[in-house]
Amino acid sequence: MNQLELNQTLQSNSKNDKSLTPDEKIEELKRILHLAPSSMNMQPWQFTFVKNKSVKHKLALSSLDHAENINQADVLIVFSVVDNLDSFQLVIEKELPEGLQELYNNIKNFTSESDLKIWFSKQVYIAFSIALGTAVSLGLHPTPLEDIKPEKYTEILNMVDYKPILTLAINFETENDFFESTDKPKTRRCIEDVIINID
Repeated sequence: MNQLELNQTLQSNSKNDKSLTPDEKIEELKRILHLAPSSMNMQPWQFTFVKNKSVKHKLALSSLDHAENINQADVLIVFSVVDNLDSFQLVIEKELPEGLQELYNNIKNFTSESDLKIWFSKQVYIAFSIALGTAVSLGLHPTPLEDIKPEKYTEILNMVDYKPILTLAINFETENDFFESTDKPKTRRCIEDVIINID
């Protein structure tokens, strides 16, 4: 099955995928997500994999419209962005080579804190897209969820320097997927309206 078919169906039927257990697929997803690209390799994020039913239930109560989907998920991945710039400065100094440190510091000196955090959040969405595509290719059933209460998630997950911004509910089987719709085609706007060609 090619990438277009994967995105059309949100399912994967390859023999290689079936050879892995659900837990092995999640571990593979973790490894690939760990390699997600970011500007200057900053990696201004954390990814929290939640399987604990009690914790999922608390998070579900802090999710505006998706409580049932979160409660039914086999695994909930919480994508968080760095929120403490002073703490992240230590990460930059530890992880980035000198040239990239200088580049980051120059950008930081001429960028407001709010704009820096917007930039970081965009990096998290890049990682999120990697996770979504990987989950589909592994034969998992992901559902993106943005309607969360970040301050409640931060409290429940005991986060200090990071702020949750969106989640990915992962189901191992379609019958557990609240939003799965295998009998209906994916609907999208006309391709000519969203794909613009300049030759």
